[in-house]
Amino acid sequence: MKLHDIRSRRMTRAAGLSLLAVLLTACEIGHQDLQTWMDQTRQATPAVVEKVAEPKQFDPFRYRTVGEIDPFNQGKLKVLMAAAAPASTGSGLVPDLKRRREALEAFPLDALQMVGNLRLGGSHVALLKVDSQLHQVRVGNHIGQNFGRVLKITESGVAIREIVQDAAGDWVERVTELRLQESGK
Repeated sequence: MKLHDIRSRRMTRAAGLSLLAVLLTACEIGHQDLQTWMDQTRQATPAVVEKVAEPKQFDPFRYRTVGEIDPFNQGKLKVLMAAAAPASTGSGLVPDLKRRREALEAFPLDALQMVGNLRLGGSHVALLKVDSQLHQVRVGNHIGQNFGRVLKITESGVAIREIVQDAAGDWVERVTELRLQESGK
């Protein structure tokens, strides 16, 4: 580098530092006015202190078991809970939880689309699309997240029997259908 360039850079740095010092000094000017105003405002503002209400008198309840119903009796609680719960049908229907899961059981039924069907060897095969992948489904295959099993495949849809729990906790069957998606949709 040339000597002229080095001197020019040093002078530029020195000028920048001088300007910074002047600006910082200018920030201190007027600070006293602000402090005076804040002190006057604090003195002119009245302090408002609200009185806290006295606490209410606590009267403890003495429980006497003579002639009273025991609210902690577990037997009576079970009887009341059984009376309030709806009657269970106890159909005995239970899904096979030990069965190995199939690939399409990872998806809810509304994520599956029937896009076509084939006839192979005398039986219908449905073509289901999920996440841009095409799957072949036959009668007896399991699909959906509610233990669904394919009952019937037609040209227009797939009938599925699902096993779901009702409000009482019993397993019940529900039949639903996946309809063939029209090409215009």
